[in-house]
Amino acid sequence: MIVHTLTLGPMQANCYVLECEKTKSAIVIDPGDEADEILDTIKNRGLKLEFIVNTHGHIDHISANGDLIRKTSAKLCVHRLDADMIVNPQSNLSFFLGNPISSPPPDIILNDGDIIESGTIKLKVIHTPGHSPGSIVLLTDSAIFSGDLLFAGSIGRYDFPGSSYRQIMESLKKIIDLGDDLIVYPGHGFETTIGEEKETNPFLSEI
Repeated sequence: MIVHTLTLGPMQANCYVLECEKTKSAIVIDPGDEADEILDTIKNRGLKLEFIVNTHGHIDHISANGDLIRKTSAKLCVHRLDADMIVNPQSNLSFFLGNPISSPPPDIILNDGDIIESGTIKLKVIHTPGHSPGSIVLLTDSAIFSGDLLFAGSIGRYDFPGSSYRQIMESLKKIIDLGDDLIVYPGHGFETTIGEEKETNPFLSEI
């Protein structure tokens, strides 16, 4: 699996294009903005986009859903607890930013433990509420895509409607023992590892 990281939009959210080297199929995680840049990456690599996965339903992670769906045959996947959020401009917070956006509804409703497969890429869904009710982390053999649960040196915000500090701390407990060498690809900022965050992240020291 090759991971292409695109940092997009005014909130500088990370979008990940996952490429299967064997089949040239692809998964896009959190297409938050600038659909043309995502599509250019897919085209330039000769990929077929099979799935779009939202780690949660906030606008900076879903804004390009519609354009990607219209221009590809990809299926949109989101956890069941954020499925209504992505189509509602107030819930996904775009209304309050003065640019109301409604994503198409999901094709696939995700639950904890589900597996998303594309070619040789296999993502396990871990439900990690706290930043939003339906936030998820996506686990591979060597990495996790943490959405807005865990960042390098910090964690996701818990002051939004539907957010919870208690839940986010409980969710962190689900991932800190998955393996110190796991690469963490966060929703914002630079990649890190589970081990590095256990040593340096002040929020993880509370667990």
